[in-house]
Amino acid sequence: MNGLMVVGTASDSGKTMICTALCRILANEGVRVAPFKSQNMSRFSAKTEQGEEMSRAQYLQAEAARTTPSVYMNPILLKPVGLMKSEVLFFGEKFGPVTGMAYREQFFQQAVEAIRTALAQLAKTYDTVIIEGAGSPAEVNLNDREIVNMRVADIADVPVVLVADIDRGGAIASIVGTLQLLAPAHRDRVKAIIINKFHGDPALFQEGIDFIESYTGVPVAGIIPYKADHGIQEEDMERTVNPAPAGVDVYEAWAEHIKNHLDWPLIKGIMTSAREGDPA
Repeated sequence: MNGLMVVGTASDSGKTMICTALCRILANEGVRVAPFKSQNMSRFSAKTEQGEEMSRAQYLQAEAARTTPSVYMNPILLKPVGLMKSEVLFFGEKFGPVTGMAYREQFFQQAVEAIRTALAQLAKTYDTVIIEGAGSPAEVNLNDREIVNMRVADIADVPVVLVADIDRGGAIASIVGTLQLLAPAHRDRVKAIIINKFHGDPALFQEGIDFIESYTGVPVAGIIPYKADHGIQEEDMERTVNPAPAGVDVYEAWAEHIKNHLDWPLIKGIMTSAREGDPA
């Protein structure tokens, strides 16, 4: 499949926002692009034109991509309802509520098939797919039945970009630890690193970049400054978002912010190399 997967060193590292920007950047270049997240756990959803329920985040990413939101962009939605249970939606069809353990035991194979079906459907319509992971790909206790990170990268056969949140501290250790905990084949899929939510002068972090690149062998594709007034709704929480200036296209402004601080030729090259048949 033509595409790119964005994973994070932890939850809330900024994967959703990076994917949103990439969707708009590609759309601006005339690429038919779709967002994708195999499974999203969130209380916040939106309805497609057909009345089907999907994650709010992928709905907004579809808007950023200038395309019609579809449940194929988020085939599995888990909506927490309390008492360690969630309502389960496959392509908008509701099951449950079920506990996390029951879900892992009863729905794993169905989930894998849903992911394959959704990706195949998107491949028929779009030139490329921007895939968002969930949490961290280094949760080794979940690897046998994970359906949100490197298993999805394998199914789609796409290269991966790793995003680290430097705002919370420990970014270098989280990058190195994440890469070292990945299986060798999955480690080889990671083609670039993005440092997200940076405060201050990026030039002061040059030694950090040099260390990351020399220690891991993976290039740093960008240092993204923290931006509070992006005006885009959060993925899975009601956190206050500072409004964008009046009259601003929030997707356009956010995409410009990311592209200005990203080695876009490197990212495009990663996707192009994979598309032309080089190993992901």
